[in-house]
Amino acid sequence: MSKKSMMKLDALTEMLDKIDMTPFPISDKELCDRYEALYTGAINDVLREKLLMDQALPINIMPLENQMCKAGIAYTIRSNPDPTVGGEMDIRARMLDDMPAECCVVWDAGDEVEASHWGEIMTASAIARHSRMAVVNGGIRDTRQVLAQKFPVFYRYRTSNGSLGRTKITGYNIPIRIGKVYIKPGDVMFGDIDGVVVIPRAIAYEVLLRAEEINRNEREMKGWVHEGFSAVEMVNNGGYF
Repeated sequence: MSKKSMMKLDALTEMLDKIDMTPFPISDKELCDRYEALYTGAINDVLREKLLMDQALPINIMPLENQMCKAGIAYTIRSNPDPTVGGEMDIRARMLDDMPAECCVVWDAGDEVEASHWGEIMTASAIARHSRMAVVNGGIRDTRQVLAQKFPVFYRYRTSNGSLGRTKITGYNIPIRIGKVYIKPGDVMFGDIDGVVVIPRAIAYEVLLRAEEINRNEREMKGWVHEGFSAVEMVNNGGYF
């Protein structure tokens, strides 16, 4: 078969496989702290301005407590149901040792509905490594012990089932997909009472600046409401609803 007749995958590979960890103009900590002064609705609106309509994780991934509001740099894990145990402790140990500070642990368990993937010890381990939060497309357990550690967790379901003998990690620090959202290591994860949004790393700082501008504009619009502006007057002045 000639090279001309073969499928050309270079551009697709570049788009889906490449992980770009170009530093932000500010520190990861400052970036995440500033996101946490905002809310997911404003971030989602900015992403819509950029024609990114599918950056919110599925609606059944919600915070363990309503007041949880946190941002972090994506550190991804993928697992699949598996009744065997061999090798699981080794990859878990490597995954924990490689976990960076200021990260959001993003665990994708696919369609798993039986095993827990996050609990008391994983929470303590993440805190010890200065992680900021966890997003688990899967199950959690030890809920009281997790809550006691004051670590923000967003999750899909709860169960007392442990993971060993039910599921195994198949990779980490790799691109994953949850719902319609493609997530790469280094992207920015931001969650609050309305769920979790994913901000691609390449535009995360730009999105932050625009969202902060929107936040200031909305404070001005609230003033217009209190001053008795009509809805038409507000729209004519650049407001929105």
